[in-house]
Amino acid sequence: HWAYRHFPLHNIHPEAQKAGEATECAGDLGGSDAFWAYIDLLFNKGLGPQYYVSHAGELNLDEAAFEDCLNSDKFAEKVNSDLQEGQAAGVRGTPGTVLINNETNEAVVVSGARPFAIFKQVIDKLLES
Repeated sequence: HWAYRHFPLHNIHPEAQKAGEATECAGDLGGSDAFWAYIDLLFNKGLGPQYYVSHAGELNLDEAAFEDCLNSDKFAEKVNSDLQEGQAAGVRGTPGTVLINNETNEAVVVSGARPFAIFKQVIDKLLES
């Protein structure tokens, strides 16, 4: 299976934490499709406090409810927890991918944007163990 985790690099990108929280608010209000569509908007149209509510509006989410969610810090701990879990697993930057054999719990961290062939090689090796 595949799971997405936030990994806000606070020291490099001061908006990363709040952007992660914004994606969670979008998902909370509009479901999984809104979560992923919101991420696309962040990467394609802009990242920063001046964009968060308007992006929610573009997805036809209730802007007032979205703003309330974001200002409440409702998802701050979730985003921080994702970061801590990633660090504990050995992730040091983004993108960072942890591949786990669910039968043996063997894990391999793949750092950086890598071609599919690298992931296939690691997955094949994990399946052999």
